[in-house]
Amino acid sequence: MNRLEQLRSWASTQLDETDLELSPASADASFRRYFRIVHRGGSLIAMDAPPEQENCAPYVHVARLFRAAGVNVPQVLAQDLDRGFLLLTDFGSTTYLEALAGSDPVPLYADALDALIAIQRASRPGVLPDYDEALLKREVDLFRDWYVARQLGRTLTVRQTELLERMCAVVLACNLAEPRVYVHRDYHSRNLMLTDPNPGVLDFQDAVFGPITYDLVSLLKDAYVEWPEEQVLDWVVRYWQKARAARLPVRDDFAAFYRDFEWMGVQRHLKVLGIFARLWHRDGKDRYLGDLPLVLRYTERAARRYRELAPLARLIDDVHERSAATGLSF
Repeated sequence: MNRLEQLRSWASTQLDETDLELSPASADASFRRYFRIVHRGGSLIAMDAPPEQENCAPYVHVARLFRAAGVNVPQVLAQDLDRGFLLLTDFGSTTYLEALAGSDPVPLYADALDALIAIQRASRPGVLPDYDEALLKREVDLFRDWYVARQLGRTLTVRQTELLERMCAVVLACNLAEPRVYVHRDYHSRNLMLTDPNPGVLDFQDAVFGPITYDLVSLLKDAYVEWPEEQVLDWVVRYWQKARAARLPVRDDFAAFYRDFEWMGVQRHLKVLGIFARLWHRDGKDRYLGDLPLVLRYTERAARRYRELAPLARLIDDVHERSAATGLSF
């Protein structure tokens, strides 16, 4: 019996129904698969997470944490952690990315910021894994190993390698100096659903305890949708004001907070460039290649804006074999 049949049989037992129909519900960059089950009680989502590649326990743990914080996450109705099966409530099929195509983004982002603050207000150390220096460094190394080496086919010189290491150390020092909260780690338009209450939050199983600006960057410098910088700045200000009112540990000086936000974006976007390249070269998933230019623009904008990061901007020019004068258009 293949895994799909095993999942169908398990779900049938949980729901006390036979002949359940399972249809694909969403794509995922991981090994997890999601199926929609329509049954006499409505519709549910069945997660298939092969235990040799995925672990459902963090999903169940974080779902409980976020739900207790008042955030709309799927309810875990049944679980078989040994086999990697979960039965979840269904949030429908309208992601923020789809909703934004025909809706005013302002109320949607207001809801997303409120949910983010609710997650952060619930934060306690020692509950989720630390987003520590070792993990942050492994992530930025993906840029060198997968984007530069595999996507661009370039090998860094000794001087370039030393420069990249130095730039990453500078960025990570800023990231690690930030106040720490619960971090969803992929809080963006494909993982937020249009629901009531809004938003429905998905894909939180990799949550950690880390820099307070990380999820804000994921949301506002989204790899899948771009907003004018003036709009992004407005949303960052609104978040900062809400966070201060909620007594979250944001910087008192907005300029310092915004610098943290920008430098956190450099870490995230170097990582994402590497991940998207790896998904293609290792896993054969090409759907993210079209998103590389936007992520690269985010990275370059920040690097060119801060004098301390100017060497990173020059390195990006070098690996793309272009001069600074012919850099990406913004």
